[in-house]
Amino acid sequence: MQIKRITRAVALAVLFTAAGLGHARAAETAADNRAPELPAGVCDSVQVPEGNQVAFHAYASGVQVYSWNGAAWVFVEPVANLFASRNYRGQVGTHYAGPTWESNSGSKVVARRLTGCTPNPASIPWLKLETVSTEGPGIFDGVTFVQRVNTTGGVAPAAPGTFAGEEARVPYTAEYFFYRAAN
Repeated sequence: MQIKRITRAVALAVLFTAAGLGHARAAETAADNRAPELPAGVCDSVQVPEGNQVAFHAYASGVQVYSWNGAAWVFVEPVANLFASRNYRGQVGTHYAGPTWESNSGSKVVARRLTGCTPNPASIPWLKLETVSTEGPGIFDGVTFVQRVNTTGGVAPAAPGTFAGEEARVPYTAEYFFYRAAN
């Protein structure tokens, strides 16, 4: 098990170095396994179960894609880039339909929504997602849960669409926390 942790730490260091962040930032991020602060009472449902710890934390910037079906806006997919820093530097991967998160090195995690909360009605909900599958060695190997928190924007347009099939791409940001089983 210790070898697996060392391999993950080395993979993170290589990924962050390639992203131009250097060894100090990679080590700092790899060692930071703090869970996000959740609004008490409002978002208790998105708490990840005990026995899991934060393995990776990324900042997302992108769009939530919606389609007008003639009566309502229907969510289609997210399209976002994942970054190592809160100022959106050092791209480490992408986020897209599935929902799927894919690292620049090719590891992937696909998850399904379990619960959500809406601390800000002007922003998309915060979510707790459970892993459906992971593939490839790297930052998403062995991920058990994903949290989406600290969202801004991304909600469906308030005004109706003008024709069926019209697409709206609404900007959003969020933080994603990826968990693994604690050993």
